[in-house]
Amino acid sequence: MHRLLLMLLAAAVLAGCRSEEVPERGVVETPAGAPAPPWAKPLDAAAARIDDDMPGDFGVYVRRLGDEAGTLDRGGDRRWYLSSTIKVPVAIAVLERVDAGELALDQELVLAETDYVDGAGDLLMQDPGTRYSIATLLQKSLQDSDSTATDMLIRLLGEDALNDRIVAWVGDGFGPVTTILQVRYDAYGALHPGVADLSNMDLVRLREAESRDARLVRLAGALGVAREELDADSLEDVFDRYYETGKNAATLEAYATMLEKLVTGELLSAESTQRLLGHMRAITTGERRIQAGLPAGADFAQKTGTQIDRACNVGILDPDRDAGNTTVVVACAEGFGEDIGHAESAFQALGRALAEAGLAT
Repeated sequence: MHRLLLMLLAAAVLAGCRSEEVPERGVVETPAGAPAPPWAKPLDAAAARIDDDMPGDFGVYVRRLGDEAGTLDRGGDRRWYLSSTIKVPVAIAVLERVDAGELALDQELVLAETDYVDGAGDLLMQDPGTRYSIATLLQKSLQDSDSTATDMLIRLLGEDALNDRIVAWVGDGFGPVTTILQVRYDAYGALHPGVADLSNMDLVRLREAESRDARLVRLAGALGVAREELDADSLEDVFDRYYETGKNAATLEAYATMLEKLVTGELLSAESTQRLLGHMRAITTGERRIQAGLPAGADFAQKTGTQIDRACNVGILDPDRDAGNTTVVVACAEGFGEDIGHAESAFQALGRALAEAGLAT
């Protein structure tokens, strides 16, 4: 009898939930009383196949607004490493202060040698002392994924203030967000205490190495120690250990909630929202990811991120249309090895699946 009562209670609880389990791990949530939208089940099945075909894991979160509203969650409660997609919340936090009158887009920041960090973009090749407006730094950070520009903006905001704003927007779904340079210090710092005494340019020069293994040899040389003294078998081992810290990571749901609040005007003024979406439409790093699988001319405001064995592609389909035609997409890949092509193929397949499900035209 006791067991029967427990079973009846569990059934009652499940009946009151807004979630509907669909095949292979995906969960669909809908507004109370609404059926699962027609796009959810085929998209979930396609995402499951993509995940199976890609080495490692492929997480997807899709939220449709308005007509056929609902979410497909294939990311679970865990946090996924975001790499350069952290540049979107950085930009939101900057533009929030612009809207409040605390900053001005034409306000200039001075590039310091201590700002340099390896990665995409051209600021790394510019002379210290060069001045850049906040508007230019936002453009470079988002469109070119320039990490030096991003770190200049984070320096302006302050890491603590940035993280406070993210919590205010989405709660605790994000781990701590740091500068891109701090990622390097945290990752390599676990290998040897002397890393803390290296300059940012010492770390920038590691990327000049011809291979991942050579990067660790070069690091040992910068520290003045033998390679064997570094507590890591490979660069993948170094970053796997870093990812376990939970820094610069978020649940896919939390990231999607931030994008939803952005596109619905809850975070920024209409002018600032359009500025940010315009930069996301014009990025130079997304041609081999979701965009490549979408129909020609599809309106996708997006951001990409890439690091050792990690990649993400996030964005908003049709952000300027009425809410019934707007879809938020957050996807991350991990464990695919040294060949980024595995992750790119997965993102492209997701783009095709979104189109086939009727979410992209």
